[in-house]
Amino acid sequence: MLHDALIYLAAAVIAVPLFKRLGLGAVLGYLVAGMLIGPSVLGLIDDPDTVLGFAEFGVVLLLFLVGLELNPKTLWTLRVPIFGMGGLQVFGTAAAVFAVLLALDVAWLVALVVAIACVQSSTSVALAIMGERGLLPTAGGRSALAVSLFQDIMVIPILLLLAVLAPRAAADEAPAFSPLAALALVGGMLVLARFAMRPLLRFIANTGLREVFVAFALLLVLGSAVAATQVGFSAALGTFLAGVLLAESEYRHELNIVIEPFKGLLLGLFFIAVGMSVQLALFVEQPALILGATLAVVALKFVLLLGIARAFRLCGQDGVLFATVLSQVGEFAFVILTAARANGSLPPSFAEPMNAIVAASILTTPLLFLVMSHVVMPRLGRAAAREADAIDERNPVIVAGFGRFGQVVARLLQGRGHGVTLIDHDPNQIDLTRRFGWRAYYGDASRRDVLESAGIAEARLLVLAFDDPQRVRDTAALVRERFPNVRIIARARGRTEAFELAALGVDFERETFQSAAAVAEAALTALGEHPHDAHRARQAFVRHDLGLLREAVQARDDDQTLISLAERGRADLAHLLKREGQPDLDDRDGDGVPDNPRGRWSR
Repeated sequence: MLHDALIYLAAAVIAVPLFKRLGLGAVLGYLVAGMLIGPSVLGLIDDPDTVLGFAEFGVVLLLFLVGLELNPKTLWTLRVPIFGMGGLQVFGTAAAVFAVLLALDVAWLVALVVAIACVQSSTSVALAIMGERGLLPTAGGRSALAVSLFQDIMVIPILLLLAVLAPRAAADEAPAFSPLAALALVGGMLVLARFAMRPLLRFIANTGLREVFVAFALLLVLGSAVAATQVGFSAALGTFLAGVLLAESEYRHELNIVIEPFKGLLLGLFFIAVGMSVQLALFVEQPALILGATLAVVALKFVLLLGIARAFRLCGQDGVLFATVLSQVGEFAFVILTAARANGSLPPSFAEPMNAIVAASILTTPLLFLVMSHVVMPRLGRAAAREADAIDERNPVIVAGFGRFGQVVARLLQGRGHGVTLIDHDPNQIDLTRRFGWRAYYGDASRRDVLESAGIAEARLLVLAFDDPQRVRDTAALVRERFPNVRIIARARGRTEAFELAALGVDFERETFQSAAAVAEAALTALGEHPHDAHRARQAFVRHDLGLLREAVQARDDDQTLISLAERGRADLAHLLKREGQPDLDDRDGDGVPDNPRGRWSR
């Protein structure tokens, strides 16, 4: 047993970081690790079914955490993209795959199982790809997340459907489904979650013993799983319901934190076990079947998702992104296929090729995204989907980028009576803001013609509030060259962007610097320092950091000088903040009026 555990852990520790580094995702790493140690390659583990039964508890924990995330208020707020786009994707994919398989003379039950397995997409792969490239805030990224959420919601109806459709011989082995008992279970869980669970969680949390809280969380999951199986539900359904009922609990985040490590480990073990069951010989014996079916499923889902994107006015690069990151068959298909094989709905002759097809489809996503991002998207462009709006006003200020950052800037300027022209390149963002009474224009403000249409030649100030640092730098360089009389204040995500903007002679604001300094001031006060002293320390730190940044900009190409500056800066700051009995740290000339050390520099 210890020998097998050593092999599992070693395979995961080696394969998963490697695949993460390659951008292929942890799930594929677990699968490949399982293939290597399984009977098909090295044969280090002979019987994957032994560990599969234990590892399936990871799926149970996963469903509990999925339920915790399904806050009813959130679902209602996002009901249109979740249930609209998600519903079309799930039912459209299922119907298309089912029809194709029936046309190929596949038995209807097998065709249905394969069809509902194919509706799932890999949330982990999609999140990894979009997160690494900063695409989550885009319209395409948000829509992909909404569809993924609907897929999570549909897991439970799918598992229930599999239980109902299970052949009689397999169904007889499980407890008979009782509608009254099931209703009693749901009602009992609702009462416990509403009236008993919160006080009990509060009592256990107040003990201060973390291990007891962890034990109770696992007891809660196991108890709901066992109770569900006793009335004919699946264990996954029971834990899912428990998670949903606790989604609004104040202990939701703590439960998530303590369950997550167990879920991650056991779910990884589950995927390793699935990988061991993949018959690599199928890729050699039936390459046309495996590769052909993989490409067919991915192509079918891609085309369907493009159609859904267009129906919901998600065009251009956003539509391609949406279709690309959801085109694969997700890892939860392994759960569905395993459950169907266990209850007799899916014969091994179909289960084994399907496992290989699902694994291959996950592998296609990073490769497909590389092709799309380097070949298709640059040629497509966002502007092709919608013409830029005609801008019929001239204001002294232009704010380019009307997201969370630009909105704050615009609200303050307009509140003080300054005329502001608002431009954003996300059509969905423009449509949303117009609903709330904002007069904003669609267009790519990094283009000269759009800026000229907005009256850049007559403007006094351009505020660059784009999410994309590269777009900020390119636009700043363009305006500096073509319209040198326009002052620019740009959003900088960090020190690197600040260096580059300073080199262009552009004022900037580091977006998290002031808020982080404010939190540090609050932390000093919470630790017992007088609020005035904490505020002075904050001012001193801000001024000191700005001075270091000025020096660093001058030496930005000299790594050795930058290292020396950083070392000196730490020592100087420690000395500065320890000084006591000095006048106001912003009053260097002693006149009682704080000086402005920034000049034309921003923080």
